[in-house]
Amino acid sequence: MAKRPIYYDTETTGVRPDKDRIIEIAAFDPVQDKTFHRLINPGCPIPPDASAIHNITDEMVKEAPPFDTVAKKFALFCSDEVVLIAHNNDAFDKPFLEQEFQRNGVSLPDWPYIDSLKFSRKYRPDLPRHSLQHLREYHGIEANNAHRALDDVIILHQVFSLMIDDLTMETILELMSQKQVLRHMPFGKHRGVPLKEIPPGYVRWLHENGALDKPDNAELKEAFSSLGMLPN
Repeated sequence: MAKRPIYYDTETTGVRPDKDRIIEIAAFDPVQDKTFHRLINPGCPIPPDASAIHNITDEMVKEAPPFDTVAKKFALFCSDEVVLIAHNNDAFDKPFLEQEFQRNGVSLPDWPYIDSLKFSRKYRPDLPRHSLQHLREYHGIEANNAHRALDDVIILHQVFSLMIDDLTMETILELMSQKQVLRHMPFGKHRGVPLKEIPPGYVRWLHENGALDKPDNAELKEAFSSLGMLPN
């Protein structure tokens, strides 16, 4: 049976899955033309700097259900043969889901995932940026209420559908499982430069500042290491 795509997004109280909480989750099932959207009471105040990004306030979530209630409904929405797709999934949305399900004692289904940010970086290296909003602009898709979960999910579906053309979810999962050997710098002021030509001082700066320890940069760190450009 072909896997059904479920596009999803989360909004949170911060960027630390081990400390912060999900306060909004949304999903879109384009095959069944159904949406899922819930605000969540995190049981703690929402920092002002987080509210400034997604415009979700303490007042908005004070009557909302806790995560364990929403988790069970979300799992039901994402039942059967599905694949979950989020932009920056591997470094943000999935770790938050895993922490919240574990924290609330709810069993996390064994869903396969696709990170559309990684797909864009891997198969559209010609693009200068890979944020969801830049991809929206590149593909000429009309703007909506950016940084609210359901709006971002709808934009993601539109963007990703254009990016993958007629590829099946199974093909995309296979493509993303294939290890890619990085040969050029994927970001920053040396973007596009062969890795072996990157100034040693810049590589050292990335290493010392922890940039290479981010999940998204694991392949870059491995590539620098294979070239003998990282300190022992």
